[in-house]
Amino acid sequence: MNYAETCEYLFNQMPMFERQGSSGYKEGLANTFALDEHFNHPHQSYVTIHVGGTNGKGSVSHTIASILQESGYCVGLYTSPHLVDFRERIRVNGVPISKNYVVDFVEEERQFFEPLHPSFFEVTTAMAFKYFKDKNVDIAIIEVGLGGRLDCTNIITPLVSVITNISYDHTQFLGNTLAEIAGEKAGIIKKGVPVVIGENNDETRPIFEAKAFEMNAPIVFAEDKPEIASAETTSEGGMLYHTPCFGDIVGDLGGIYQQKNLNTVFFALHTIAQKGFLCECKDEKNKRKCLTELLNGIAHVKGNTGLMGRWQVIQNAPKVVCDTGHNVGGWQYISAQLSSVKCQSMHIIFGMVDDKDINGVLNLLPKNAQYYFTKANNHRALSETVLSDLASKHGLVGKTYPSVFEAYNAAKSFASHSDFIFIGGSSYIVGDFLKNCV
Repeated sequence: MNYAETCEYLFNQMPMFERQGSSGYKEGLANTFALDEHFNHPHQSYVTIHVGGTNGKGSVSHTIASILQESGYCVGLYTSPHLVDFRERIRVNGVPISKNYVVDFVEEERQFFEPLHPSFFEVTTAMAFKYFKDKNVDIAIIEVGLGGRLDCTNIITPLVSVITNISYDHTQFLGNTLAEIAGEKAGIIKKGVPVVIGENNDETRPIFEAKAFEMNAPIVFAEDKPEIASAETTSEGGMLYHTPCFGDIVGDLGGIYQQKNLNTVFFALHTIAQKGFLCECKDEKNKRKCLTELLNGIAHVKGNTGLMGRWQVIQNAPKVVCDTGHNVGGWQYISAQLSSVKCQSMHIIFGMVDDKDINGVLNLLPKNAQYYFTKANNHRALSETVLSDLASKHGLVGKTYPSVFEAYNAAKSFASHSDFIFIGGSSYIVGDFLKNCV
């Protein structure tokens, strides 16, 4: 098989949650342990950082990776889902895994893993762990796929565990209350391993405290002592952060939600530094070096790691922005940011998958926009006509388009130079846009 055929095999011959939904989700770690044993526990060859949560874990993972790269480490990064190419999921110092490695891994190992009937994510995780060992990484940032307790990344014992936040998502697997979801996410807390909680509330905090106490794991709540006083968007689409300790910091990741993500990163970095990574600020020279690495890492996340789809500015005149926010927790921030956009007219290309809180998100969308309802090239995508009917009940007006490409072309044809075009509602909508329209 060539690379394209190998990806087709991975996507279509194995249960895949991202394509199938609940029928593609495999609960339990039996296959993960079998694969790990087969490859001789590759994740034990390097240090890991485990990042879970509902929203923000991708931004947090990529930012930590960028800062560690600037500090001179060889850094593995495992995230999901991909937007354009499968290889985005597995990177070393920002460089995606090679096509040849993907092909060779599947060809050489399928005789072993096929009898296990593994999921797509189980095989991909095994591939990532082995690849990082083969590339001799110093440290790997591992993003949880879904949940935590039974996620197949949860066989690692990391340097630090990070849980960004808890909101309603994947409730069919994780529970119907924030406390139940927090209990699943808290499953990544390991015995004696420090854990950083990015955001918490009255429902989730006791869950995290109880689990940390059970595991004798030091716990820090990042919101208790914020490292960022305030933040604002930049004209380039990034963020300017005002901090009491580091002064003003420019970040290239867009989205007002990045303030909370970066605050979480700061507390994770403090724990990482205590464990011997990053430079030791013993004198003024080293302090300057540490600060330079930190500032460069935050300023160049996209360049260092390849992260896309976080309030990503595609062009100006008209301004075109895409964002992967796909649930109520994410849209609370996106909606607020859209409301602050100054433009003549706003055009929103919008689609969702069918297992989200559709009405909850629709309720947050701005009423004063022209909508282009569409669907991604994904089996879980909600029909654009069904979405349009639901949206009309929320006072949202627009037309339907069978593909993101057609929706974007229509928006471009109607938009003037002073208008604003937004593409979002699902990672798959953004993926289709970046793949076919940019």
